[in-house]
Amino acid sequence: MVAKPGPLESEMPKAELEALELAASLEGRYGHLEAEAIIEVAVERFRGAGGIATVSSFGADSAALLHMVARLDSSLPVLFLDTGQHFGETLDYRDQLADDLGLTNLRIVHPRREALAMRDPDGVLHKSDTDLCCEIRKVEPMARAVEPYAAWFTGRKRYQSDTRTEMPVFEAVGPRIRINPLARWTTADQAAYMRTHDLRQNPLVAFGYLSIGCFPCTEPVKPGEDERSGRWAGTAKTECGIHLPGLESITSAA
Repeated sequence: MVAKPGPLESEMPKAELEALELAASLEGRYGHLEAEAIIEVAVERFRGAGGIATVSSFGADSAALLHMVARLDSSLPVLFLDTGQHFGETLDYRDQLADDLGLTNLRIVHPRREALAMRDPDGVLHKSDTDLCCEIRKVEPMARAVEPYAAWFTGRKRYQSDTRTEMPVFEAVGPRIRINPLARWTTADQAAYMRTHDLRQNPLVAFGYLSIGCFPCTEPVKPGEDERSGRWAGTAKTECGIHLPGLESITSAA
């Protein structure tokens, strides 16, 4: 039985409330399954109900999720945010891994030209306002990228940062569902899957880049630090914003 909505939930738009209820239902029924089974269930559930995509940064841990998706259906859309400030190695890796896995529906999304021209014409906004830089180059493009779909996969894992320790497998983002099939994975799970399937790794990992974003805001991880410590090092920032609350308001306006 679905619990009666609380006061705040009762004020939500119907589509958002339905997404919350659906995410809770899916989490209860399927959140305990292995990653491959979660992906299969989600593709079956959403393929004909608004569509489903995979969001990938083609970073340090991207190959495992993409391999699972490709084995099930290599034609599912794979969304890549080209911020204009990626490492060249990441762009090369994107194309090589897509070819390795036979991904046939890679969709590259860019920041709006007018936003860059107005707010970051010289490409140095990251030096003065990392949040605004991420909003222009990642958050708004992400909102546009997922807007056509009812659901999307991410490769996020609970161990990666303090902001992800309680992350469910199925979660509502406005009227849509975000799915984290690898949420329960450990570093050992990731490494074992990569070895078992002989998957290509982003070459920057060999140089200590264990979480890879835009080159101005990414550093190698120091020994003993968590893998996301190289992102916005020396600041309190830990997330670009595409996985934080608030994306739903942008998707609604997109």
